[in-house]
Amino acid sequence: MIAAALRRIGALPVGVTPRVTRLSGGVSSDIRLVEWGEARLCVKRALPRLRVAQLWEAPVERNRFEWAWFETVATICPEAVPRLVAADHDAGLFAMAYLDPERYPLWKLQLRDGIVDQAVARAVGERLARIHAATADRADIAARFATDAGFRAIRLEPYLVATARLHADLTAPLTELVSVTATTRRALVHGDVSPKNILIGPSGPVFLDAECAWFGDPAFDLAFCLTHLLLKCLWTPRATPRFLAAFTALAERYLAGVAWEPAAAIEARATRLLPGLLLARVDGKSPVEYLSQERDKDRVRRAARDLLRAPRTRLGDVRRRWREEIDA
Repeated sequence: MIAAALRRIGALPVGVTPRVTRLSGGVSSDIRLVEWGEARLCVKRALPRLRVAQLWEAPVERNRFEWAWFETVATICPEAVPRLVAADHDAGLFAMAYLDPERYPLWKLQLRDGIVDQAVARAVGERLARIHAATADRADIAARFATDAGFRAIRLEPYLVATARLHADLTAPLTELVSVTATTRRALVHGDVSPKNILIGPSGPVFLDAECAWFGDPAFDLAFCLTHLLLKCLWTPRATPRFLAAFTALAERYLAGVAWEPAAAIEARATRLLPGLLLARVDGKSPVEYLSQERDKDRVRRAARDLLRAPRTRLGDVRRRWREEIDA
């Protein structure tokens, strides 16, 4: 099927039989490495049902919007995205350049190993802010990425709404987060800015997996990425001081690039959203796989619940509360 689709869109020469290898990563797509001669492509096909324990379905048209996100960002910061090759939107797949992990290591694996480069964190914050700034308040981008229903299905429902079902006493603040996020439309949002979706290339961070692309609240991207830096403290405890320093470095560099609204406003939204995302990563539909001990999950729950009940407005306050929990 993959070879036939590539031939149909002109990405594979007629008569060539490629070697196709399934790649690991993600729960939402089938990803293959396709090789022939010296050529290597990465082919991604969206799945209608995600590979998680709970039932989680999402429209495969998200593959089309991921392609569009890459196209758009290539005009803003071409080094931040892989080179696109061809797409078959009817089949829900596209081909892009394969980035060799020897030259483009995955940020998540570096963090797992305690390699926490503050320059990388700052670069992620800078590029993310540049993308948001270049797309802020643009009617053409808003029209191209009017994916509200998809974003709700892939992000708001499985993360915040599902978590509220397990924490009934937090229904009000979690529902408020959903409402504010869903109705704030300022810039092009990636929706899954996680270390597992960021390669560290020779020219800086490269963003992958933009299936959740949406014209909405850029605070979501900031909060989503910062959530992961906090959770990594429980995965690789010896690197906790470096993770917290990376949290601050990324946040400060990002906020320095905010020009479409007061930086304090987007910081406040990200600060309120962050504990909801923390709680979702242990009690939502997509829990992080590396937190298996109930002791660690309870740490997340205590800090997140406290921050949800008594919302802060500065990211530094979240960092301090998290550090208190880690040190307890």
